Amino acid sequence: MTRYPDLQLYIGGSWKKASAGLPVLNPADESVIGTVPVATRADLDEALAAAADGFRIWSRTSPRRRAEVMVKAAALMRERVEEIAYSITLEHGKPLAQAQLEVIRGCEFFEWDAAEGQRTYGRVIPSEPGIKYVVMHQPIGMVAAFSPWNFPMSQPARKIAGALAAGCSIILKAAEETPAGAMHIAHALHDAGLPPGVFNLVFGIPAEISQYLIPQEQTRLIAFTGSTAVGKHLTRIAADHMKPVLMELGGHAPVIVCDDVDPVAAALVSATRKARNTGQVCTSPTRFFVQKPIYEAFARTFAEKARSVVVGNGLDSATQMGPLANYRRIEAMEMLVADARAKGARVLAGGERIGNSGYFFPVTVLADVPDDARAMREEPFGPLALISPVSSLDEAIAKANSLPFGLAAYAFTHSASNADRLADEIEAGNVSINTLEASVAETPFGGVKDSGYGREGGAEGLSHYTIIKNVSHRMAI
Repeated sequence: MTRYPDLQLYIGGSWKKASAGLPVLNPADESVIGTVPVATRADLDEALAAAADGFRIWSRTSPRRRAEVMVKAAALMRERVEEIAYSITLEHGKPLAQAQLEVIRGCEFFEWDAAEGQRTYGRVIPSEPGIKYVVMHQPIGMVAAFSPWNFPMSQPARKIAGALAAGCSIILKAAEETPAGAMHIAHALHDAGLPPGVFNLVFGIPAEISQYLIPQEQTRLIAFTGSTAVGKHLTRIAADHMKPVLMELGGHAPVIVCDDVDPVAAALVSATRKARNTGQVCTSPTRFFVQKPIYEAFARTFAEKARSVVVGNGLDSATQMGPLANYRRIEAMEMLVADARAKGARVLAGGERIGNSGYFFPVTVLADVPDDARAMREEPFGPLALISPVSSLDEAIAKANSLPFGLAAYAFTHSASNADRLADEIEAGNVSINTLEASVAETPFGGVKDSGYGREGGAEGLSHYTIIKNVSHRMAI
């Protein structure tokens, strides 16, 4: 029978219990399903030493051999998809089918990066006779990585895969609220034959672990996914110690709906996507700017579809959207909805918590949302859709770019001219037209402005895990 795993630290190729722990809750019924271990300073020192040893081995391992281990680990995770997905649904709440897709997505990151790691080509620069200039890409060293709670498996996978494919060792501090996904990755890597110390998994008090790991001499790169506020804080610590960072931070994705599309089709796609992961996605479509001729039809259809979404326990096959991951998100949704209503927004669907047991909140649709509503300026990170009318494409683009965030943006149009303008003028690292998919394994993903620095995924993603070395070689002196 599938059950929630016994959570442990993974350091130097061995599993380790801790004397202290934190409860892991099932957001569907608020029951305690496990205890996540809290790493001590001694555990972190052990992980640092192990990662240093692991780097010496892994950085000298051929890219082909690295790829073999990574692909084998991905194959093991594919075999274990049911077990892994069950753990994720228990700790996060998302429907089991979505958890299964997340596991497969994490495997795709491993498979893509494993192949791409064999193509980190250098180059020879043309020069005068008797001298050669050779550019080499070498692994940067040990990576301190920090992953969030909203995607317990695919978010850790993205960082682990990038680091391993480049030849780096890594210490991952995974999320305490949703730790099982990272645990399953550790099991797969261990079983695939990854050398001890190359990957190390710790949990604990986030601020204490980051403040200790980042300044250490062994740490050569900080990779973080999370809020803009925390990302800026970690970047300041890294800057004090001249450490490069890879930051994938918050967003507040705009969706521009032009009047040359079918408003019903666009609304149905949008409402379905809004329910994904209960809106707890940094790229979740949130601010909908709809041209006036199709505004009412779009808003009405969106609300109808939102009301039809089945909310419940993720283990129930009928469930289309699970609970929010924690009570903090309930409080945030209630506050943002109340503020928007007080400022004149219309509630077309949802708006109130469902029941008193479990963190259930419906897809909530607010229309005519004024620009000064808090929800229009602060990332909701929940199932909240904000729909506003616009008179022109110029107005829509200006509103889309009005915030300091720039992670993902979307648009619906059948006009080549509109599409060209949207691609050029929207300030975001990821712009998707007639699709609400922001990234896949083979494409680079990251933000601009306050949404972060650097890219994960694609050929560009591995570049942050390497250093560029120029070798000048004169044949004789």
